[in-house]
Amino acid sequence: MLTFIFSCESFVEIDTPNFQITTEAVFKDDETAIAAVKGLYNQLYHNNTGFSNGWENSITVLAGLSGGLISPRSTLHTKFSPYSQHEINTLNNPAASANLNLWSSAYNIIYLTNSVIKGLEGSTKISADIKNKLIGQALFIRAFTYFYLVNLYGDVPLLLTTDYRVNTIAFRTSTNEIWSQIEADLDQSISLLNNQTEYNEGQRIWVNKFVAMALQARVCLFLEKWSKAEELSSKVIENSSSYELLEDLNQVFLKNSKETIWQISPIKGSSIYPTNTNEATVFIIYPRFGRPFGSIELSNSLIAEFESFDKRKSDWIGQSNDILYYPYKYKVRNFYGDPTEYSMVIRFAEQFLIRAEARTYLNNLNGALVDLNKIRTRAGLDEFESESKEIILESIYKERKKELFSEWGHHWFDLKRTKRAQIIFKDNHTWEDTDLFYPIPEEERMKNPNLSQNLGY
Repeated sequence: MLTFIFSCESFVEIDTPNFQITTEAVFKDDETAIAAVKGLYNQLYHNNTGFSNGWENSITVLAGLSGGLISPRSTLHTKFSPYSQHEINTLNNPAASANLNLWSSAYNIIYLTNSVIKGLEGSTKISADIKNKLIGQALFIRAFTYFYLVNLYGDVPLLLTTDYRVNTIAFRTSTNEIWSQIEADLDQSISLLNNQTEYNEGQRIWVNKFVAMALQARVCLFLEKWSKAEELSSKVIENSSSYELLEDLNQVFLKNSKETIWQISPIKGSSIYPTNTNEATVFIIYPRFGRPFGSIELSNSLIAEFESFDKRKSDWIGQSNDILYYPYKYKVRNFYGDPTEYSMVIRFAEQFLIRAEARTYLNNLNGALVDLNKIRTRAGLDEFESESKEIILESIYKERKKELFSEWGHHWFDLKRTKRAQIIFKDNHTWEDTDLFYPIPEEERMKNPNLSQNLGY
């Protein structure tokens, strides 16, 4: 009988999972089923090897390094430098271990999600409304996880079962099939969450219909389905009762801010687990023994993009010793009380940038400029004007860079999907076009001989 490890604490006060309950016990009624899904959310933040928790092995850090907007303070940093220099290999070293953690933590989420979906679908003891909402949330989490796997690795195993006999010998599935599954999961999630338009417990750490629609809008952007991307982002943007662009940029990353579409909550504080975000711990450079302490800084190329009066530069970028710049979207570095910040995953500003890009490709240039200028004027910049499709697109890409830096590898994925990575990094003597995808971890290939390796590794 399959075993789950989940916490049954209130979701807004998540403790480390601390006991085991069997599948049959988990799905015996509404309450235990809800607790199981809370446990699934918990795993997104649970440990320091997690792809989704903002720590050193997370997508935010590793893909951020690959995109070039953040960089290790030392070129000799054995974990970070290979990502910023596009020299990740499969040998036994810190960078390869980080890559393994990225892969394995993502597939752990997928396995747990499949387990939850199977348990929910097989239970006759859960009310239909609760079952639909919980399955909708689980499908979202599976799609969300595969979104990052397919962007990081290309072809990856598509695992939709809990049967280890199938999973342990699975071949890699084509990117087209992975994207189709992501779309299908999100379409079903939106349908099942159709009546779930508010956030449970008032906490924006639960997935509802608009969260699923926001991710689907991003997926459609990546797949160049411009009309659907515009349609979905518009539905999110029109929900003005739930979301708004906050004028005070220092309020954006607070827990449950109105710019939040979806956040992940830090684990409940204790003597072991502080309640600040991992992003704050990793990014904030602070004085230690009279010297600035921290492993990561913002790249000079990003700093040069900002105009002096851009509020994002003054409010979202910290400075140490007048020469070191670091991401300062999260302000609280070390805290054990009630959390004031949650890790931002999907936020409202991105939807305007998605719609602006989609509208540009649909030749609605005036509409694109309206959306683009929503972001610019909020940052204190003048409105941008142009009648050129190419120039408007370039401006959108620049605003995405300045708006979404140090969040979930956005810039790395943008460079790849728009075919600009090969151009931007071509003069880097270590760059090869095969660096667009990370290597499949060698440890996984040793366990499963059916896993082929990406080209160049």
